[in-house]
Order: sequence, then structure tokens, then C-alpha cells
Amino acid sequence: MKKLAVFASGNGSNFEAIAKFKNRVYQVELLICDNKGALAIKRAIKHKIPYFVFNPSDYDCKDSFEQAIIKVLQAYNIDFIALAGYMRLIGKTLLEAYKMRIVNIHPSLLPAFPGLNAIEKAVNYNVKVTGVTIHYVDQGMDTGRIIAQRSIKVKHKSAQILEKTIHKIEHRLYKRVLSKIIRRLEDESIN
Repeated sequence: MKKLAVFASGNGSNFEAIAKFKNRVYQVELLICDNKGALAIKRAIKHKIPYFVFNPSDYDCKDSFEQAIIKVLQAYNIDFIALAGYMRLIGKTLLEAYKMRIVNIHPSLLPAFPGLNAIEKAVNYNVKVTGVTIHYVDQGMDTGRIIAQRSIKVKHKSAQILEKTIHKIEHRLYKRVLSKIIRRLEDESIN
């Protein structure tokens, strides 16, 4: 079974959905958080999952705090990373240490509406269809290779209602896609 770390900055509902998923492929071993007030930390405590909280301003540069994160990931023997509402771009240091082993979930059909406030942008643009994208992480803002997408019709002009619908899709889709990706990596390492 592969060991998974989840990076989150806020609510942590995707973190919790991933952590609660019963499977034989991965187990969430660690939460990495850049916000000491994040609800994700309370969810980690509830599920007895260790967590590491860091304040980026305590470090000289991104490379420094990513080196600190890597030390923690290595201490827990982490095999794979899932970003779930982590509000920072991943830098070269982490990308090299976990090449093709970092994925992200985004609340739009990328390449449409990358970055912050994707749901609000979709509502403001009056789109008829939006959705969820899971992609590999690279140095860009939601620019990595797409792994999976699910679309939904936009039936309401409310960002709050759309957000609830998108979260339901995210919670179902992410854990299943993670299982497939990690299983495939495991199969490749055996062969």
C-alpha cells in the first residue's frame, strides 16, 4: 500500500474524502498545511492523521520551505502527493523530488478558469457547462497534463449552489482517480 500526503490550505473537505476512502492502494499518512487556522487540521486530528503546518514567511524562499516539507515527507516515507485546496504553486524542489507523483484537483474544466475563484468565474461568464479536472502538477498555474475530467450542466446562477455540486463530484472522483493512478504506478514499478 502506497503512502499518500495531502496538501491543503483551508476547509479540507477533499482531504477528508480522500482520507476516509477505504481501498487497498493508498493510505493517507500525512497532511501538509500552510495555514495554522485551516479546518483541514481539525479534520486530520479527527481522523488521527499526523500533520505538518508551516508558515512560508518563516523561510527565506520557496526552496527553503519545500526542503523542510521534503524532510517531513521522507520521515513518513511518502510515495505520492495529492493537492486538495492547497493555495500555493509547487516549486522546482518538490517537483523534482516527486516527479509525476503530484496531482491536483481543480473546480473547472481546465484549461478554462485556472487559478483562484474558478466557480465564480464560471458563473460570471454564464457558462452552460463546467466541472472538475484532476491533473498532474507542473510549475504553472493549473497547466499540468489532464488525467480526468467530469462535466456538469450549470443549472443555477448561484456560485454557492454550484460549489456544493462541484464538491460532491470532487469527493467521489478524486479518491477513485488517485487509486487508479497509484495502482498504475505500482504496476509499472513491479514490471
